[in-house]
Amino acid sequence: MTEMAREAAAGFDSTGGVGGQPVLDRLVALLDLEKIEENIFRGVSPAHSPVRVFGGQVAGQALVAAGRTVPEERKVHSLHAYFIRGGDPSVPIVYEVDRIRDGRSFTTRRVVGIQHGKAIFSLSASFQKDEGGIEHSEAMPDVPDPESLPTLQERAEGYFLGHHDRPRPIDLRYVNDPPWVTRKSGERPARNQVWMRADGKLPDQQLLHVCVLTYASDMTLLDSVLARHGVYWDLDKVIGASLDHALWFHRPFRADEWFLYDSASPTASGARGLATGRFFAADGTHIATVVQEGLLRVV
Repeated sequence: MTEMAREAAAGFDSTGGVGGQPVLDRLVALLDLEKIEENIFRGVSPAHSPVRVFGGQVAGQALVAAGRTVPEERKVHSLHAYFIRGGDPSVPIVYEVDRIRDGRSFTTRRVVGIQHGKAIFSLSASFQKDEGGIEHSEAMPDVPDPESLPTLQERAEGYFLGHHDRPRPIDLRYVNDPPWVTRKSGERPARNQVWMRADGKLPDQQLLHVCVLTYASDMTLLDSVLARHGVYWDLDKVIGASLDHALWFHRPFRADEWFLYDSASPTASGARGLATGRFFAADGTHIATVVQEGLLRVV
């Protein structure tokens, strides 16, 4: 384990509220995996993590592992992941990379995250060399500027939300009322819209920016399911976990510049909820798309 990773594991909590450059630097350190053998890497979790490893963390670390076996000129364009078991934050995660294919245009990698001798996570990722071609995209929703919106801490004031008062490397600004507010007001919004950015400056490494967005993509997404039913994690008896996660990266971006996360839930059934999301850069560029299914038991 690198010294930076040790410091990150000792001092960083991935779920909470107060942020800034030191907290972001710890996230960057957590994504800086230790290479222990060819195609085998090791990552750690924050010392003060919740009961399970945050899904965005393990997805981001697995993508780092995959990317370190791919030529830098090939950029990741999609990933598909399954959360198999809850991760134990008290022990490292070993990531084994399988070099599935190295083609003329595309490179495919499969990664398995292992703890206690068992797979907890699997990811397939595809990388592509830069190519030109046809291009179009949908327009970004018309929303207020992020700097005009209250901070997450201001939105959470007066509510007993335990996970919003710890260090957070991502700055979040809700466009519409957050789900803990609509739960009380009786509104049942069809969309959840949040401005996000890394809360500080990131190094100029494209894969790192993609991994930070991957990390952030597991935040607030299932809120779009819960908001439809007027319930929320800390205020109701909700048992939830990410089941699978898919991301497509359409265009280059910086994760330390504002991007809009526009999400919705088309359906929920069988104690599972489906959520879809689109990411837009501040200039309206459609940069990524996400789909996730989550376990959601309201008891």
